[in-house]
Amino acid sequence: MTRLNKYLASCGIASRRKCDDLIMQGKVTINDQLVTEPGRQVDETTDVVKLNHQVVKPDAEMVYILLNKPAGIVTTADDEKNRKTVLDLIPEHHRVFPVGRLDLNSSGLLLLTNDGDLTYHLTHPSKEVEKTYRVQLEREISDDDLNMFKKELVIDGYKTAPAKIRRLDDRYGVNRVEVVIHEGRNRQIRKMMEVLGYTVRKLSRIKMGPLDLLGLKVGQWRHLSDEEVKVLKKLN
Repeated sequence: MTRLNKYLASCGIASRRKCDDLIMQGKVTINDQLVTEPGRQVDETTDVVKLNHQVVKPDAEMVYILLNKPAGIVTTADDEKNRKTVLDLIPEHHRVFPVGRLDLNSSGLLLLTNDGDLTYHLTHPSKEVEKTYRVQLEREISDDDLNMFKKELVIDGYKTAPAKIRRLDDRYGVNRVEVVIHEGRNRQIRKMMEVLGYTVRKLSRIKMGPLDLLGLKVGQWRHLSDEEVKVLKKLN
């Protein structure tokens, strides 16, 4: 027996938290009976689960893709405004979904997979998986604000966890910093900078846990190696 939200995630539908939303929105049935409880148990050998009247089953093969996302691409499986999404960049037959998000104007490292369990563990705040970003500001950040950034900041009514931040070489006249966080709230770094009075001009994620973008140009992607997948799973 498996929890319904976990079962849907294992079918490559979406992350476990997104599957919770789909269930509570009344889009899922078990044996043609509407179910709105994410914790409902599913017997994988006998129950028939449907999403929007379509039968869903776990994928036989787990797929793990690393993408260097360009700015201007939406991080979602589909978009109501018909904008180009990250899935348009990947000619894969398997159904995969993004692990976490990068907003429209941000670029960089994005993992896509149909492994719902791995997605859950990589994105859950309690796991504290570090994500590293290169951030260009409109002006140089002060020493006082560097120290403030490393402490708790209040954005959208909640306190952020302490972050790591350091200035980068400014020889090109660009006010750049490197930021490391383990949370993944919506537009978190941009909002943290706004609280301190700075505007983010460019933002790119360059690392997530042990993964980096070495050898991947903007818009390119590759499959993870078996060893990389093993390392990610050990983070859980």
